[in-house]
Amino acid sequence: MPYWEIFTPENAFTPEDKEQLSEAITSIYVDYQSLPKFYVVVLFKDMPANTMYVGGKPANNFVRIRLDHIARQMDGAEIRAMFMGLVEEKLAAFVKDRGYDWEVHVDETPIDLWRTQGLVPPPAHSDVEKLWAKENRAIPYEVAS
Repeated sequence: MPYWEIFTPENAFTPEDKEQLSEAITSIYVDYQSLPKFYVVVLFKDMPANTMYVGGKPANNFVRIRLDHIARQMDGAEIRAMFMGLVEEKLAAFVKDRGYDWEVHVDETPIDLWRTQGLVPPPAHSDVEKLWAKENRAIPYEVAS
């Protein structure tokens, strides 16, 4: 699962902005990794003035993005650079072009430490994962031992 936490100045994004940005983020994983859409979770956290600090000073024009990757791990510097380029591209209209300062980081969690709806997610690119993507939901299946 890709999980994004986006910390923004209060009222930086409208509900429409949040939906559009969430769709753009989801497209990264669906278009490039064929992940089920429901794997992608985006949480927006509006931060009131003077609650985020950078270098000990209030950062009221700052967007901080934390990503957790679980469903897929990125192998190699080239893949990571490509991914970070896609992230910057998808964020540009919402962050860079609006004059915000920003920072992004990615953590990768081992897939065996993840469950969805109490189920062990199916192997990457498997028929079961393709079914989950088609149905856009977790469906019980027999886990190979």
